[in-house]
Amino acid sequence: MAAAAFALPATERQIAYARSLALKNQNLLPWEVQQDRRSLSAWIEAQAKLKPAETSHPTSKQVAFAERLARIKRRAVPDECFRDRQLLSRWIDSNR
Repeated sequence: MAAAAFALPATERQIAYARSLALKNQNLLPWEVQQDRRSLSAWIEAQAKLKPAETSHPTSKQVAFAERLARIKRRAVPDECFRDRQLLSRWIDSNR
C-alpha cells in the first residue's frame, strides 16, 4: 500500500504516445494503466513491439497515383477501388 501511495502519475507525453499506439494497433488503452507512470511505460513497450493491424485500404501515394492516371486518361477511378488496396493496384496496372 505504501508503494501505491507514492506512484507517479503518467506524463502528458506518455499518454499521448500511448493513445497513438492504441490507435495504430487498434487496441484499447486501459484506464488503470494510465494512472501510473511505470505501468503505462510497460504497456507502451509491449504495444511498440506489436506489428500494427494490416489494413486493406490503399496508401495515400497509391491513391494520388491513381488519381493522376485518371486525369491523364480522362477516366474516373471506381469508388470500390478506394476501399481495397488490391483493387486499386489492379486498376492502376490496367490503366498505365
